[in-house]
Order: sequence, then C-alpha cells, then structure tokens
Amino acid sequence: MAKILVLVVVVLLVAWLLIGRRRSPPDDAAAPPRSGRAKKPDPQALLACAHCGVQLPRAEALFDAAGRPFCSDAHRLAGPR
Repeated sequence: MAKILVLVVVVLLVAWLLIGRRRSPPDDAAAPPRSGRAKKPDPQALLACAHCGVQLPRAEALFDAAGRPFCSDAHRLAGPR
C-alpha cells in the first residue's frame, strides 16, 4: 500500500512540474531588462524639397545659403522652382 502511495505522489509531482513549465514563458522569451531596452528613435520633421517637393527627413536634407531644404545636391544647384 505504501508503494502505491509513493508512486501516486511521484506521478502527481511530475505532472505538476510539467504543467507548470508549460504555463511559464521560456527564459529567452522573457522581457529584456529595463536597462537593456532599445529606446525608440524620436520622430523627425519632414521637409519638402524646394525644387521638386519631395518630402524627406530633416537629417537628410541639404540646405542652400538661404536655408531652403533640398533632396539632392543637383536640386540644390538647380535652385528652387
């Protein structure tokens, strides 16, 4: 009788451990630590090229002496329309 009781306890313990592992996410899928999270880049203002009107981020724009934005050096040299 004691052997059957020990066997039942062992089976229940193994079943409980297996079910518990299925419920918890794997270690590699856990959320990264707060210090390691990548910060979202700040949105950039879009500027229209003074020559053709194409929208481009401010960081990629080329400016002439008057401060007008252009999408390329060729358009900067051609001037505004």
